[in-house]
Amino acid sequence: MGKNRLMIIFTILMLISQANNKEINMDKKHYNKLSKEEEKIIIHKGTERPFSGKYNNFFKKGTYYCKRCDAPLYRSENKFLSTCGWPSFDDEIEGKIRKETDSDDIRTEIICANCGAHLGHIFTGEKLTEKNVRHCVNSISMKFVEETDASQCEKAYFAGGCFWGIEYHFEQKEGVISAISGYMGGAQDNPSYQDVCYKNSGHLEVVEVTYNPSKVSYENLAKLFFEIHDPEQVNGQGPDIGEQYTSAIFYSSDSEKYIAEKLIEILENKGYTVVTRLLPSSTFWKAEEYHQNYYEKNGNRPYCHKYQKRF
Repeated sequence: MGKNRLMIIFTILMLISQANNKEINMDKKHYNKLSKEEEKIIIHKGTERPFSGKYNNFFKKGTYYCKRCDAPLYRSENKFLSTCGWPSFDDEIEGKIRKETDSDDIRTEIICANCGAHLGHIFTGEKLTEKNVRHCVNSISMKFVEETDASQCEKAYFAGGCFWGIEYHFEQKEGVISAISGYMGGAQDNPSYQDVCYKNSGHLEVVEVTYNPSKVSYENLAKLFFEIHDPEQVNGQGPDIGEQYTSAIFYSSDSEKYIAEKLIEILENKGYTVVTRLLPSSTFWKAEEYHQNYYEKNGNRPYCHKYQKRF
């Protein structure tokens, strides 16, 4: 009897540990994994060869982000052709760049204000633009996200357990522009993670999927949703148990509702007992920043979401 009691206590402690895993990690700083060449430039303050970077002669519309931490650094409207061999900008996004005297005591180094990544150097007095300043940046220190016409985008909302895993899988889908973790379904405005998990706010953990319908259909997204979580598990996914982990599709139109109903019917005809709820969409509240791109930041894969073909 004593051994059984110890086993029960151990199992409960394991489940509590897994459920609280999000809060354990929320204060840690996680940066993107870098290649050896990226580390040479970004961490050890090297310089890439002139005219070798992918963004040197590159002028698409969008935003340049830090390769190490994903912080926004520069906008495309501030990029100009300087013929120096490196991407050049005459202004930065306010508050995102830190400037320090280089180790040579001559040049001014530019650094990501968020993570300290080495970006390049800044020069003045060249009269190349009206602002008379040039941020000379290594391409390898940045990644570019192209601006998409908002009128071409649509949004879909899916809940299927911990939003980390749902977000991870949708971000891999072609045609998906972004997947953002958040909350939906409760009455409270702007709920926190603690409100949702511990104060019964009535919200579910939801992922807002922004997508280009010319590249991927809502039906294909809904099919993927049913294939990356267990639609038969009630109020949970794997070890994550609670009403906030309920499987649900929040529909924004009769068409979306019809598509979801059709897919559920197909699954039930295949022998699945689908418990996924269909609910009208309401206000989406973005979750705390430490929840966003969680697996990408940590270099891990979902522990309770995996792809299983069902259609």
